[in-house]
Order: sequence, then C-alpha cells, then structure tokens
Amino acid sequence: MVTTTQTASRLMIIAKPNHSSSWRANLLVLLALAVPSLGSAIAFAALGAWPILPFAGLELLALGSALYYVNWKLQYRHVITLSADQVRIDKGFYVPRQSWQFSRQGAGLAVTPEKHPWEGPELSLHDRHESVSLGEFLNRDDSLKLLALLRKEIRVGTHSAHARRDF
Repeated sequence: MVTTTQTASRLMIIAKPNHSSSWRANLLVLLALAVPSLGSAIAFAALGAWPILPFAGLELLALGSALYYVNWKLQYRHVITLSADQVRIDKGFYVPRQSWQFSRQGAGLAVTPEKHPWEGPELSLHDRHESVSLGEFLNRDDSLKLLALLRKEIRVGTHSAHARRDF
C-alpha cells in the first residue's frame, strides 16, 4: 500500500505491505479457535485423557506466535520524505531502523523493469556514493503507483534491464 501526505514544504510517501487482517481480528480468530479446542481438551482430560491438555495449549501457542510474527512483519514500511533540498528514506518496523539522506539535486531514480508481468519494477534511489532499494515488498500496482509518484519528484537516472550502478 502506498499513501502520500503533502504539506507546503514537503511530500511524504509511505510504502508498506498490504495488511489482510488487523491484530485485533487475529486475536478474535485465535479466541474463536481456542474456545472449542480447549473445551474439547478439558472434556477429554475429564475422561482420563489428560495428555491432550499440553498439546492443545502448545497448538494454540504456536498459532498465536505465527499470527504475531506475520503481523509484526507486515508493520515494515519505507517512509520517503521529499523536501525542497533533500530526500530522506527511513526504513523500519515501528520506528526507523535505517535512514538515508540524499541531496535532491544529486539523487536519481533507478528503475529495473519487471521480469514477469505479475511483478512490479524494481526501484532504487541513488547518488554517486550509495544506492537504496525502495518498495521491494510491494505488489505490481503499488510499485507502479510509487514509481509514478517518484517520477514526478526525482529524475530517472537509470532505466534498463540492469539498473545496477558500480561506484
């Protein structure tokens, strides 16, 4: 998903993976599965099959852990902030873990066309010293939307099948 926020002095583009479900919805699914699972496990334990209780608990723990991990991975985002004289890229899950700053005049956009019709183009922002990939987790439509937004603001420095630059 690609969203933008425009102010008088800057443009902020946020690229993040598509979220199929919120954390609250995941908890409700886990609760809906836990009630019958633990209910039947307690019934079997009352009948003398007590070893089923730890396995039911482990099963729910594994499912809850998997749902949490997927939800955490979907919190990853790229925040691209374009001001009059600089371009800033922040990458991270809940807070920026990595940041890059480029001069707006020296920055260029490298576009590598998609290898398959379902894929989106590979995008990276570069200057003379460094290159940063953008939106590698986006689907085709979102990649094309990000490309259109960035083309309006930054010159395309490389557009080829092999857009890698050697420094």
